[in-house]
Order: sequence, then structure tokens, then C-alpha cells
Amino acid sequence: MSETLQTTELAASDADVLARTAIAVREAGSALRERFGEVVRYRTREELMRALAANDDTALDILRPRLARLRPDARWVEDELDGGALPPGEWWVVDPAEGNVNHLHALPEWAVTATLVRDNQPVLTAVHLPLTGETYTALTGMGAHLDGRPLRVSQTADLGLSIVATSQARPDEDEKVVRRVGASITAMLFDALVVRTAVPATLHLLNVAAGRIDAFWQFAGARADLLPGALLVTEAGGRISDAEGRPWTPQSESFLAAAPGVHAEAVATLSR
Repeated sequence: MSETLQTTELAASDADVLARTAIAVREAGSALRERFGEVVRYRTREELMRALAANDDTALDILRPRLARLRPDARWVEDELDGGALPPGEWWVVDPAEGNVNHLHALPEWAVTATLVRDNQPVLTAVHLPLTGETYTALTGMGAHLDGRPLRVSQTADLGLSIVATSQARPDEDEKVVRRVGASITAMLFDALVVRTAVPATLHLLNVAAGRIDAFWQFAGARADLLPGALLVTEAGGRISDAEGRPWTPQSESFLAAAPGVHAEAVATLSR
């Protein structure tokens, strides 16, 4: 069998997996939407963690069996807050309720994400926003799409005319990282037009891929936060690096996704 034919068959197989993954995240999103509406009250950290876990479990009960059938040999990343490199092979990196705290507080910024990673490279991703019904997808070499429509990053070439965004990687972050986040926001307030700060990271990255905002950065962060958006932005024509402009990997201590026209300016601002 020729190399070209093998590649074509693999791409077709991945495309089918992506289509079925999109169905799975929509089904999980529908289950979470049924739980959405009232603010969930909690008085202790333990109560908060139980409420978060209940949402996760609701989505995972749908996602796990469906994704396991699609790729029986792929392993599963158990903790969506984990970072760093994965062992070789295929892995499902899933955030069953990305923006889970927002969901508990009856805020609209939350999603369901599933990304297939092969030898530490994201191959395909599906991100579903249950409250809008939108599904964002990307497949390596085949572009990024919103409900089947191609996505392209913005053509902005001036950071001073740009909307940029960041988010906090996690609660209880290391003090050094927190101070770096604060300094970077201050720097961007001087150099960019508008600075948005909110969680989760994935929703900002969807907006970069769609050309609605021009750059997103974050210090530290988990694979499930960044891999879906990294693939979407790359396939939409954007640039991915760390905050110093070096190639980004899951081991990197920072992350930057930007339209090509403002990437270098964003690096310069974040490196001050």
C-alpha cells in the first residue's frame, strides 16, 4: 500500500472519529444543560468539590463509553487539571465541564471538550457550547470549523487596536505565577485596546480562532485548558508559542495564541 493511500485512509478515519466525537460532546452538553439554571450554593470547599464532581460525572457517564468505542486503545487522562507531556500513544484529553464553576454560578461561559492526542500532538478536537448550541471542531491539516463553517483568525496587525484576553490557570496558583499574571495584565492594559480576563481559557481560544479577539495568553495551565484551543487556533491560521515566542509544548510554563499580525507585539509586551 502506498504512503499516500495510507495517509488518506488515516485522515478519513480521523474525520469519522471527529464527527462522532462532536456528537458525544453535544450529548454530554445536553445533560449538563438540564442541570443549569439555579446558582448552586456551597459553604465549604468540600461542598464545592462535590458539586463540581457531580457535573463532571454527569458528562463523563456519556463521554467515556462513547469515546472509548471510537478509539479502544486510546488511554484516558483522568485529571483535567494535569499538565506536562503524555506518554507515547493516543490519549483522550477531556474536560467534561470546562468552566464548571461558571456553570454552578449560573454563568453562561462553560463548555464540553474532547481532544484526541497522538504522541503529544492534538489530532482532533470538538468543543460544544450547550447554551448557544455551537460546536467548534478542528482536525489536523483540515482546518477549524464552527458548525461546519470555516474559521479564520483576525487580520489585525496592530496590538494597539486589538482585543486580548487571559485567564487564571487554576485556583490556589503558585504566588510567582499569580504575580506574573498580574504584571502581564498591567503591561497589556498599556499596549492593547481592550483586555478581557475570565475563565475558562477554551472560550477565549475559540474567539481567537473565530477572529473575534486577537490574542490570548496564560501562564501555567492544564492540557485540557489549552490543547483544544491550540489546535483550533492553529488550524484557523493563528500562531501558537510560549509567552517568549518559543515553540509551545504541554511542558511549557506559558502559552500564547495570536493572530499572526500581532503575535510579535504580544510577545514583546509579555516579555517586558
